[in-house]
Amino acid sequence: MKVIEIVSKVRVENKKLLALIYTPGVAKSSTAIYEDYDKVFDLTNRSNSVAVLAFDYFEALKRAVYLKETYNADAYPLAIKQNELKNGEIDFIVENIMPNFIGVDKALIEGGAYDAAFDIPKRSKGCLLSGDMKFEDFEPVELRHLLGGVIETKAVEHSGMFNNNIKPVAIVSDGSAVLGLGNIGAEAGLPVMEGKAVLFKDLGGVSAMPLCLKTQVPSEIERIIYLLENSFSGINLEDISAPRCFEVEQNLIEKLNIPVFHDDQHGTAIVVLAGLLNALKTADKELDKVRIVFSGAGAAGQAICKLLIKMREYLNPKKRGGDGILMFDKFGSVYKGRKENDSSLENMAQITNFEDFKSSLKDGIKGADVFIGVSAGGLLTPDMVKSMAKDAVIFAIANPEPEILPNLALEAGAKVAASGRSDFNNQINNSLVFPGLFKGVLENGIKKIDDEVKIKAALALAEIVGDDELNENYIIPDALDNRVPLGLQKIFQHVL
Repeated sequence: MKVIEIVSKVRVENKKLLALIYTPGVAKSSTAIYEDYDKVFDLTNRSNSVAVLAFDYFEALKRAVYLKETYNADAYPLAIKQNELKNGEIDFIVENIMPNFIGVDKALIEGGAYDAAFDIPKRSKGCLLSGDMKFEDFEPVELRHLLGGVIETKAVEHSGMFNNNIKPVAIVSDGSAVLGLGNIGAEAGLPVMEGKAVLFKDLGGVSAMPLCLKTQVPSEIERIIYLLENSFSGINLEDISAPRCFEVEQNLIEKLNIPVFHDDQHGTAIVVLAGLLNALKTADKELDKVRIVFSGAGAAGQAICKLLIKMREYLNPKKRGGDGILMFDKFGSVYKGRKENDSSLENMAQITNFEDFKSSLKDGIKGADVFIGVSAGGLLTPDMVKSMAKDAVIFAIANPEPEILPNLALEAGAKVAASGRSDFNNQINNSLVFPGLFKGVLENGIKKIDDEVKIKAALALAEIVGDDELNENYIIPDALDNRVPLGLQKIFQHVL
């Protein structure tokens, strides 16, 4: 049988291409679309993407293959749970998935044949990049314009019996927390999700489909994904703002029979834990004994903090994992009963800041061993780094601009400095996790990615950097290191 694969138009073969296709380069395309939403048709593959709706996945797949081979349309099969539908919900689905598509094909749900006639969308355009041009010669926005987005589909023969893995992972976003750009909307988030799809395929061999939703209402996001569950092998939630993302993730885990993973939370947490374990080795410090300060208490900050607490309690069961951990947001330190706390922040206040510290980041960072930034660019100054403990570790991973540039942190006396950028050493980027993690999850039929899986993934990542390689400038494997997906897949031999 033939299936639809989502593939990249440009392979990520080096750090420069990674920076062009993903962070930090993708931010320029998202910003351009936010300033002029019509540019989504030039800077993404939306101008050639069509959703094929059906009540049976095989039928949708058959039509999608037909549309690809006959019209060269990038057709994505989507199966709706017919028995679960309420009045008007097909139109509700169509309205909210439109940021990804030039059109929606309803031939099958209207009783038509798989090879029914198809009107080619008027705005469809092909790649304008000739074969003798080098990708690296272009700026990010220019490259995406010439390519017409960075992903496309292929109809390929699938050998063997049908299994759930022929379906793509859905990269689901509502555009409410895109990179460090904030709530820029579904269309402006699409370049990021296309970039994620490239990394899924190139780094993990997993087909992944961007699905940017128009709605930002948690219950509506959950309903759409529930009705389309039979279209996907897994769900990777992306760029959904806190605290709504916690509700969406938890409810989908409970409702769906496929794995759900919020990459901004757990992918980032896994990479930070892995990198921090190695960074502290170089500084001759122990995770369960260091003082840690967070700048940023959103989805990523909370997930990182929770995973560090779990790991600290594993290392030292007699000590509370949150001892010596302070979290800061734009209102200052997070503490119990603070008027600015939402429910998630109040929960964090219960497991951190046991000294009830009430002041600013500038005061709280004094004497700290570790800084973890998931907030905004420029918040950490060299003077603040100088006030930290000797041989401090700085993880300034806000995107697209870090809280402090790594070179400035090192000049101020830090032992190790890491960021989310590919143009500096020690890139802390969740692209190290989700491709290999999903590959292992899907191959082993795992339905839930729990704390055991996350900690084992972090330990596996950390161990890839051998003692003979480990130093202040190399604490985490390169995103393009082919040992990474293999190392992550191996953990599932012991996590079942």
